[in-house]
Amino acid sequence: MDTNAIARWSLEQEARALLTRLGRIRPFALQETMLPAAALPSATQIAIERFLIGNRYGLREDVIDYVRWLRGTGEGTPAAEMQRRFTIVRLRFNDVLTQFDLFSELITQRSEHDTGVWLAGLDVLAADAMTMPGDYYEQSQAVCYLARGPGAAVRRARTRLPGGGQNPVTIIRVPRERMVGHGIASSLVHEVGHQVAALLQLVESIRPVLRAQELVAGPTERAAWSCWTRWVSEILADTHSSSRIGIGSTLGLISVVSLPAWFVFRVNTDDPHPTPWIRVKLSCAIGDALYPHRQWHELAHMWEALYPPSNLDPAQQQQLAVLEATIPRFVMVLMNHRPPSLRGRSLGEVMSLAEREPGRLAGLWRACRDGRARLRDLAPSLAFAVLGQARAAGTLSPEKESRTVEGLLTYWALRNTLATPVAAARPARQTALPSRARQPVTQPQPA
Repeated sequence: MDTNAIARWSLEQEARALLTRLGRIRPFALQETMLPAAALPSATQIAIERFLIGNRYGLREDVIDYVRWLRGTGEGTPAAEMQRRFTIVRLRFNDVLTQFDLFSELITQRSEHDTGVWLAGLDVLAADAMTMPGDYYEQSQAVCYLARGPGAAVRRARTRLPGGGQNPVTIIRVPRERMVGHGIASSLVHEVGHQVAALLQLVESIRPVLRAQELVAGPTERAAWSCWTRWVSEILADTHSSSRIGIGSTLGLISVVSLPAWFVFRVNTDDPHPTPWIRVKLSCAIGDALYPHRQWHELAHMWEALYPPSNLDPAQQQQLAVLEATIPRFVMVLMNHRPPSLRGRSLGEVMSLAEREPGRLAGLWRACRDGRARLRDLAPSLAFAVLGQARAAGTLSPEKESRTVEGLLTYWALRNTLATPVAAARPARQTALPSRARQPVTQPQPA
């Protein structure tokens, strides 16, 4: 038998097998079971489902087009060209599965006992932390999930996913070891800060300012300003976290970077994260710039006592000393930065929130302990700021904090579910899929 004909027949079988496997992928709404309070908000679920369904329709059309090509104009094509075209289709098939698995992981966890409801509560916290007075940007929908390891991460909305297409939601990975208790808000709000910085285009606007500082700096400080330029994306996320949850942000950061001294003091200019020892010092300085109080200096001194730089070799000491010496100037540049997205206002003006000042947070905690107020009635990020302030002041034990956080997350998840308008529970009108996906799809019949 003709080798080319055998290859064409074999590749058609493979292509039709892809269609069969693709047909077995069902929408999450038809296969995931979870408590109503743990479920994703309907708008978020719809955005995810439509993104995935649209990609599956597009892939199905590609496979069918390939089979039609094999049976038509491609019949006399060399086997190598048939194979080349098939591998392109198969690579896209794997990309679609990767996108499905990405969302499957975060949705499947919603079925876990307790965890699912807590994640729904974290979604509420993320949404609140992304809110900024002033209507400077269109807020994206956020969804959280847990993963192993000490670090959090974010996959920002409207960024490219593997295989193409824009991510329809903000996906925030939270360390499982931080559930539920100290530091959970610090990790989450830091990742939200990356999304906010992207929406405001802060990194793009401030880097030229920092490079200008580097050019006018003396020979000793020039390397330090180069580091600030490299690290500014993470610093902006830390700034947003400090703005929303106050000293709780720095306490959570200390919990994450409290590692062996060689790591804490290591200066790696290829790493987008600041040197941990400097990062904590900088977080204290940013907190003091936003909400002046002696607590920041006390926390910075405690950090230095935990990791005394006097034990380092002279070269390392000098490098850290230069970085530390430029912190005040760097923080001033940061706070006074006026990106176009803020329409003339400075970063310090929009980030500093009067109700998050340490004295007011302490007063809110006293009111909650005395029964004159309830934490759960506060904005979620404000509630965590109150808890962080109480933790720093020593008026909240770790045990009580964990129970309180668990209760808050559960309450916010339930409240968000019950507050959903009745109209949202009705079947939504079907919005048209992309034109390519609307075309009639007829699977080729065996030859």
